[in-house]
Amino acid sequence: MSENVEGDLNSNLLRAPYHTGDPQLDTAIEQWLRWDKNPKTKEQIENLLRNGMNKELRDRLCCRMTFGTAGLRSAMGAGFCYINDLTIIQSTQGMYKYLERCFSDFKQRGFVVGYDTRGQVTSSCTSQRLAKLTAAVLLAKDVPVYLFSRYVPTPFVPYAVQELKAVAGVMITASHNRKEDNGYKVYWENGAQIISPHDKEILKCIEECVEPWTGSWNENLVNTSPLKRDPLQDICRRYMEDLKKICFHRELNSKTTLKFVHTSFHGVGHDYVQLAFQVFGFKPPIPVPEQKDPDPDFSTVKCPNPEEGESVLELSLRLAEKENARIVLATDPDADRLAVAELQENGHWKVFTGNELAALFGWWMFDCWKKNKSRNADVKNIYMLATTVSSKILKAIALKEGFHFEETLPGFKWIGSRIKDLLENGKEVLFAFEESIGFLCGTSVLDKDGVSAAVVVAEMASYLETMNITLKQQLIKIYEKYGYHISKTSYFLCYDPPTIKSIFERLRNFDSPKEYPKFCGTFAILHIRDITTGYDSSQPNKKSVLPVSKSSQMITFTFQNGCVATLRTSGTEPKIKYYAEMCASPDQSDSALLEEELEKLIEALIENFLEPSKNGLIWRSV
Repeated sequence: MSENVEGDLNSNLLRAPYHTGDPQLDTAIEQWLRWDKNPKTKEQIENLLRNGMNKELRDRLCCRMTFGTAGLRSAMGAGFCYINDLTIIQSTQGMYKYLERCFSDFKQRGFVVGYDTRGQVTSSCTSQRLAKLTAAVLLAKDVPVYLFSRYVPTPFVPYAVQELKAVAGVMITASHNRKEDNGYKVYWENGAQIISPHDKEILKCIEECVEPWTGSWNENLVNTSPLKRDPLQDICRRYMEDLKKICFHRELNSKTTLKFVHTSFHGVGHDYVQLAFQVFGFKPPIPVPEQKDPDPDFSTVKCPNPEEGESVLELSLRLAEKENARIVLATDPDADRLAVAELQENGHWKVFTGNELAALFGWWMFDCWKKNKSRNADVKNIYMLATTVSSKILKAIALKEGFHFEETLPGFKWIGSRIKDLLENGKEVLFAFEESIGFLCGTSVLDKDGVSAAVVVAEMASYLETMNITLKQQLIKIYEKYGYHISKTSYFLCYDPPTIKSIFERLRNFDSPKEYPKFCGTFAILHIRDITTGYDSSQPNKKSVLPVSKSSQMITFTFQNGCVATLRTSGTEPKIKYYAEMCASPDQSDSALLEEELEKLIEALIENFLEPSKNGLIWRSV
């Protein structure tokens, strides 16, 4: 076949109307090729069309992204269910439409846009470019936009929304997800991530505004519009000033002999953690040179999630040994989470779990409050919060010390919204957390914050060092006083949504229809709570106190031996997660026995309820 004939054939293939035999797909192809102005993503769809890849075209073009626990999140690339220029424009158009309906002063108060350092060459898609397009859509509609001039930690966006009294904000990030992903995280005027009904209403508005408006592709507006402002210097200065509220030992910090290593995991954290250490009076932490600067390929780690433990902390642990630093602090790529490791006397590193760190933070924040409170401060006005899949250690501390503890659904969006309610009612919130290393000390930001958490750990460690106590030793003291809380969290990968659904449906119809299991192997079950359906056997009316969340799967089992275990799906990844914790009273001090009991229960949970071999689940690789 001559080149001319082949060229004609190809150009005809790429000309509407398309005849794939599927009218819905034909329409989607036609829309994509008409609306997308990014040459690389447009070419990806053209190539699939040219090669007759109808199944992949259908997968990419015939479904949309939905809001999960962290906003919209997906792989970067071409298609309506991926993160790319066009879907970000569509999402922002929907946001504009919804915000215009909700706020009569939208065009006076404005909108905040921040971004991390992710990018994908094959789609010419970077977080910075997506942030500029987000800003352009709004600037074209005469909305003032506070667009950060460089990458920032995720907590800076909710902080800026509150400080600048904007109506909402967006952070372009996929946090600690794999390098292929990106996301669009939305914050409401209260500085917390959006919750229902806003998420559903915004999705409806996105679906009503899918065709790009005139001006939506004009990213040049970011350079020319008088409505664009750069909040970077102002917000950074205010944030660092607010950090002082949770600094209690500045003089001691300036004299400490402890050395700290910090890794920012190829993300945004380096400069901001350095500044935070300065505010607290510390010498700067030692950065891991190979991971200090942004790198969208995360080239020195197999996955950019510090939660994965020692295997991904390799470079920082080796540097710490060389520099004689006892503590390693790791912020994830968008600096909203924090992992901590401490060198033990036996030469091994102890990487703390999120639940263990929360025990330390909870003790520390309450202890500092007690020592610094005014004479008429009332402990009954104090609150701490955790998500329901996190450790119950704060509950045990609260019971003994007299303050309040509350649980929320998984996801910091629920914590942020609840904190706002409590503050508006005159309450004081000292600390909140989720077990996946997300911590919030104080209430300057209403989202998890790895920058403030890193410097608070440094102060806590420096204070304990003056008494020759390590973080690990202090953790044991906390357990001895309030009861051992031994937990284990892990996950299985499952790329088949029907399999996941059938696993949970089997649990709801275990021995007979509409009957939950009474035993898990030999372990007797006391109570069952199913957040998906709203059932809770421990309540007199059998209804869950926590809100129903039909869009995700989540069942919690309380066992007669004191163990609490939860199975749930991830809001951002193809995972089935399990969380199990033994909550012992202070008189049960044999931690080895408790650990053994927990291990046996987890084995029974996996074997009887998840059935990994039968369901083709992939074990988490450690």
